[in-house]
Amino acid sequence: MSTTQSERLRELLEPLVTSQGLDLEEIAVDSVGRKRVLRVVVDSDTGADLDRIADVSRALSAKLDETDAMGDQAYDLEVGTPGAERLLTEPRHYRRAVDRLVKFQLADGGEVVARILGTDHEGVDLEVPGVKGRKATHRRLDFPEIAKARVQVEFNRKDKKDMKEEEEA
Repeated sequence: MSTTQSERLRELLEPLVTSQGLDLEEIAVDSVGRKRVLRVVVDSDTGADLDRIADVSRALSAKLDETDAMGDQAYDLEVGTPGAERLLTEPRHYRRAVDRLVKFQLADGGEVVARILGTDHEGVDLEVPGVKGRKATHRRLDFPEIAKARVQVEFNRKDKKDMKEEEEA
């Protein structure tokens, strides 16, 4: 997708997404066979359930139908949320990943896998898991120290609700 088309689509669609209480995270136009697919990724601090996704999808579809932003060629519109292993690129992404395990590639070439405990406008507070029976340690990373960060999928981790139920049993 050309930068100008991407910018035009963002300018056209972002106000609609924002009016639904969501953030426009990503826009991509991909060719699939003879069709094009416009993928729009949205999110919010409270997440986006299926009803909110459907509402924003209808609003975006109506707006696209009344403009020529996608040209004359047929396309499909797909609206969704970021994937489980999302790349964290904005301070709001880190805020939404509090209590999640994240793999950080550092600007100095190092790497850290840690749980985000909290975040502010300057960086993130982390809990680095202990190795070989050692206790976890706390660490602070400022955003300029982070080259890349990606949420890690955890299959066996119990969330706070599960741990509380076990304690009460």
